Amino acid sequence: MFQTTRRRLALWYTAVTAVLLIFFATGVYVYVRNTLVERVDDTLNHVVEVVQRSLVIEAPQGYPKINVEDSFRDNPVVVEDDHIDLEWFSPNGARLWSTLTEGLPIVPLHPNIFGETIQIPREALEPLILRQITQPIRQGKNLLGYLRVSEPWFEVTIPTRELVIDLLAGTTIMVGIVAAIGWFLSGLAMTPIRDSYQRLKQFTADASHELRNPIAVIQTNVQVALADPEPNAKEQQQHLQVIERLTRRLGRLVEDLLFLARQDSNTIQLSHHQVVLAQLLSETLEEQLTIANDKQITLDLDIPTALSQTTAQINRDQISRVLTNLIGNALQHTPPQGHVSLALAQVKRSGQPYVQIKVTDTGRGIPAEAIPQLFERFYRVDPARSKSSGGTGLGLAIAKAIIDNHQGHIQVESQINQGTIVTIMLPQQALESPT
Repeated sequence: MFQTTRRRLALWYTAVTAVLLIFFATGVYVYVRNTLVERVDDTLNHVVEVVQRSLVIEAPQGYPKINVEDSFRDNPVVVEDDHIDLEWFSPNGARLWSTLTEGLPIVPLHPNIFGETIQIPREALEPLILRQITQPIRQGKNLLGYLRVSEPWFEVTIPTRELVIDLLAGTTIMVGIVAAIGWFLSGLAMTPIRDSYQRLKQFTADASHELRNPIAVIQTNVQVALADPEPNAKEQQQHLQVIERLTRRLGRLVEDLLFLARQDSNTIQLSHHQVVLAQLLSETLEEQLTIANDKQITLDLDIPTALSQTTAQINRDQISRVLTNLIGNALQHTPPQGHVSLALAQVKRSGQPYVQIKVTDTGRGIPAEAIPQLFERFYRVDPARSKSSGGTGLGLAIAKAIIDNHQGHIQVESQINQGTIVTIMLPQQALESPT
């Protein structure tokens, strides 16, 4: 599927570029050809002006006429060097003088001062193509004759033919280069799509797995309860308790999935307020004291006196959720007689004031190879133990999403059998969102 899409993208890149290059090459060809034709016409008009000034006009019996021999005696050499041919016609259209090669048929006189292209057929040879200007020559109201100036059309065709070859070669090479670049760029474009698709597949598979197990258990308990013809109240209560516990677990899972879905679609709108962090940390710690006491784990809070009134612009409920999750994880993975601490500090990062919150435990630690994957959805370092405790593997993914929404940072450091440190960095003032 991805290879097909990549080929289509590369093909579209190439096709669009090829069309643009063809339009560009056509425009260049038309412009150059028209420029060459205009240059030829200008040359012919200039020759007409020069020859017209050199005409020898006589007026025997009071009627002016051109002395052909004196007028064109020196012109053949000049025009031959310039590859320009001259023809002189009488007022009635008869050709009186010409520099064209003998044997060529006489082209009918066709006055045209703007230039035209004509073909002269030749036996056993390709037709001779000329660019011509035919100018009537007058003195006052008297028509003295017609001067026709011709230049070979190859003055235009040879440069344009070379231009066409160059444009074809250049366009072909560019299309080939664009095809290669298009294949490369389409590969780059498909990489995040492929990664997102794989994550979506994994996310769907994991979510389905998480939902399937409790749903199956609920269904089994319901079927057992309904199948008993003489239901026992105590057994019925046990079934209902199991169902209630599993529905709560499903509710939490659905809530977490909904939060992550909104996070992915950028539809979460959180209001940030100035919150006293010492108070927030104290309240969160108090909520976890009962669990810590039951597990015989020491839980303490380290807040320097200077930071007792330190505030940060955050969403209180979301940051409380992150801290509850992190402390809960620390208590869950710390053995009895262990120690979990929560510490607050103030640091600077890139010149901006940040608050630093550290959750430290003396638990069993996390393998180094597992740390980069901790914030992936449904990831568990120890799947069996996490499932037995009711974890879904979404807690740290949600924590990271919340910290990212606050433009903060979260990182994990851990060593096996020595404990784990989770560090949160939050800006004290809301930073401008990157554009």
